[in-house]
Amino acid sequence: MSMSVGSASGSDEVMVEMNTTPLIDVMLVLLVMLIVTIPIQTHAVKLDLPQANQSTPPSDVKPAVIDLEIDFDGTPIWNGTPVSSRAQLDKYLEDSANQVPQPELHLRPNRLAKYDVVARTLADAQRLGVTKIGFVGTEQYIE
Repeated sequence: MSMSVGSASGSDEVMVEMNTTPLIDVMLVLLVMLIVTIPIQTHAVKLDLPQANQSTPPSDVKPAVIDLEIDFDGTPIWNGTPVSSRAQLDKYLEDSANQVPQPELHLRPNRLAKYDVVARTLADAQRLGVTKIGFVGTEQYIE
């Protein structure tokens, strides 16, 4: 195997062509990384946002407010009263979902509460038909 190192005449001309192989390799790696990371960025969370209803004027009746706190150890507190079991919390959520008009559920998780407990509580509320849920006390997370 031989390699060409210049012209046969032996002239001392400088080769002016740039070797683009490393540049192409780097660009291909960047392109593959871009293609792999794009599906990660397109994940979405489905939210059922309220639709504006122009036919009926807004009501002046204020709905009842239920304060649901999640303590640091995962204990739910319903309007200041600790809830002893998940079944009892489900009963409270089901009762509030069946009221007309449905009361607002103000969820206040403790800063140290586990995400799993809060997410399970939200999933239970949605499963049982509670539609008016809001987070309160989020100013503790802004620093």
